[in-house]
Amino acid sequence: MRAIDAGILICGECHELNRQEPECDSQTCSRCGAIVHARRPNSLVRTWALLLTSAILYIPANVLPIMTVSTLGQGAPDTIMSGVITLIKFGMLPIAAVVFIASILVPTFKLVGIGLLLYSVQRRQPLSARQRILMYRFIEFIGRWSMLDIFVIAILVAVVNFGRIASIEANLGAVAFASVVILTMLAAVTFDPRLIWDNTESDDDHE
Repeated sequence: MRAIDAGILICGECHELNRQEPECDSQTCSRCGAIVHARRPNSLVRTWALLLTSAILYIPANVLPIMTVSTLGQGAPDTIMSGVITLIKFGMLPIAAVVFIASILVPTFKLVGIGLLLYSVQRRQPLSARQRILMYRFIEFIGRWSMLDIFVIAILVAVVNFGRIASIEANLGAVAFASVVILTMLAAVTFDPRLIWDNTESDDDHE
């Protein structure tokens, strides 16, 4: 049984359990005074908006150069993929694997995963609630690791600055990639996982 079926609302701020008041349009939390809702207002619309925006920015994040490494006044800009290829050529396979996973695989999985969650909830696709909630928790868990590439670039730009001898500059691709990461993290936050249980039969119903 869901909490809403028992007439209980959960405060989104302090997680206090509140007894639902009948015929009350705007109910406040008995502990912190915040407005409580049975479900986050416009959760699906906001999540779709953030997801589509991040999907659009995902293209320039991978096409535009993310940084330029200059040595003795010479250097060429690198995209994420060309940077991975360069690391492989220099025999840095572990670093190349970390950059590929954190900068390409993780953002792609987040975009596809959140999109599948939204589509399955709206269209009532044949996925169990357990499968959906595991996918949602995994998306939340891996979200923070997408910023690894941006952290590395920020550190390199700050540390490697020796004029014409050696320098590293961040390019527009880094801005687009950081925007993709932030927007997908916000999309995971705005999505209300309780919607998964609202329109999905329990696993016990299939046994």
